[in-house]
Amino acid sequence: MWHLAIPAADIAARSAIIYLVLWAGLRLFGKREVGQFTLFDLVLVLLVANAVQPAMTGPDSSVTGGLVIIATLFVLNRVIAFLRPRSPFLRGLVEGHPTIIARDGHWIPAALRREDLDEDDCVMALREHGYDDVSEVALAVLETDGTISIVPGQQPLKRGRRRVRTRKI
Repeated sequence: MWHLAIPAADIAARSAIIYLVLWAGLRLFGKREVGQFTLFDLVLVLLVANAVQPAMTGPDSSVTGGLVIIATLFVLNRVIAFLRPRSPFLRGLVEGHPTIIARDGHWIPAALRREDLDEDDCVMALREHGYDDVSEVALAVLETDGTISIVPGQQPLKRGRRRVRTRKI
């Protein structure tokens, strides 16, 4: 139960490789918040998580091996969180960059395709900000966190509502 079947360094290296590959795969997912995942996205993440577990542990099924994996993942996550604000290159790699999806009252079709956005979803975001049509917007930006920011055109500024989840205690 406590004895490792393979060296701890091997388990740590396997875990680090899987972490980085999964991070890259999720980064390629695009600019989505977890709350924006579709059912298909959720199923994919769950299946991938289940599939990579043997790749991290190898032949080891000890408690110690599991602790090595947990420690490795936490340390990697903390190192990236520490370096991200200190390195513009790493910040761009981890977070990406905002994308302008509409300018001067018109959608930018190439940007919508590149970000895999449906115009109907963008129109829904406009409505959430209080706008009926893209013609009322000077600029619409897909932010790095998956939200869409709106800069109004000539019309007076409208206050949109930002979804906030609350929990009753």
